Amino acid sequence: MDSRTFTVSEITDIIKLTIDNTPYLSSVAIKGEISNFNHHFASGHMYFTLKDAGAMIKCAMFRFQNVNLRMKPENGMKVLCTGRISVYPGDGRYQLYVTDIIPDGIGALYIEAERIRKKLEAEGIFSEKLKRPVPAFPSKIGVITSQTGAAVRDIINIATGRYPYCEIVVYPAVVQGATAVKTLVDGLAYFNEKEPVDTIIIGRGGGSIEDLQPFNTEEVAYAVRASRIPVISAVGHETDTTVCDFAADVRASTPSHAAELATPDKNAVMHRLGASLDAMTAAIEKKLTENRNRIDRLSSSRALTSLENQILDRRQMLDTASDKIADKLNIILLQRKKDFETAAARLEASSPLKVLGSGYAYVEKDGKRGTCAKDLTAGDAIKITMRDGSVKATVDEVILDEKE
Repeated sequence: MDSRTFTVSEITDIIKLTIDNTPYLSSVAIKGEISNFNHHFASGHMYFTLKDAGAMIKCAMFRFQNVNLRMKPENGMKVLCTGRISVYPGDGRYQLYVTDIIPDGIGALYIEAERIRKKLEAEGIFSEKLKRPVPAFPSKIGVITSQTGAAVRDIINIATGRYPYCEIVVYPAVVQGATAVKTLVDGLAYFNEKEPVDTIIIGRGGGSIEDLQPFNTEEVAYAVRASRIPVISAVGHETDTTVCDFAADVRASTPSHAAELATPDKNAVMHRLGASLDAMTAAIEKKLTENRNRIDRLSSSRALTSLENQILDRRQMLDTASDKIADKLNIILLQRKKDFETAAARLEASSPLKVLGSGYAYVEKDGKRGTCAKDLTAGDAIKITMRDGSVKATVDEVILDEKE
């Protein structure tokens, strides 16, 4: 088989394209030890090597990926890195483009949480179309969390401080360990079936991924999504994200934040009510002023100050209207008279009597007018009508014009 000649760039591009189009290399999780770690000061990018006893791989983590890291990578640290494998054409080496780093030892929990998240996302239970708004003015809020932790104290203190007109009902749940999932699910059922509330807050304070594991389960996610009452998820600190957060109607960064999202600020409400009252008062006063001015104008008008003047005005208007009607009737009558005289003149002009008055006559035979000479024979009885009378005669002879 003949070999083919490539440039270095061409063969590198082919290798890169082959790796980029390999599906299982587009999303991988690799365990190893960090070495040669370099956090570039100017760009903010991280470059390091991930190694184990048998091999090593170059890694790059760009600034937009590492800015929210929950740990600080260091040489010698055993970690689990997730990302994709590709080729950096500049030196022709393959490397891992890292999207997240977590300490090794919790990798299995992290991978399982990601698997569940992707499965539920594919099922559509995280869809924004399913999210419901939290009531603006709740009368009762249900809280599912540990009754001895700091989270419940923060929620109660902030919620009652912001909006003291709302009742807080706590369902004491276990938030970590083997029994946590069941108590969390039972708490959601309790508020949906036995103790109706306007909003449910479910959560706990921060902790390790092992501590937050109950909130990364399918059972809790399904129960949150099935709730008929809007649910706020408040799990951990701001950088912690769980499957429960994705399933909930609203995600709060902390339990304290959840209390703020669930309640209005009474001071802000009073300010808005005061502003609304001022606006309504101003609108009413403006309307009253306009009506007073209108009444003043009407009361000083000529019509109201003198009824007699009003009657005289109406009489004058009636006289003017009567004159206009009479003028229009005269014009119509004159036009009709003119039209009649014209028609009479035309009728008179076309009258047979008019013709007879000029010395003409017409002949009738058997009562039929307009008899022609060719219709007559000698001995026929005819009637001749003239201007001042008629004559009955007998035809002696018929003389036709030569052209007939």
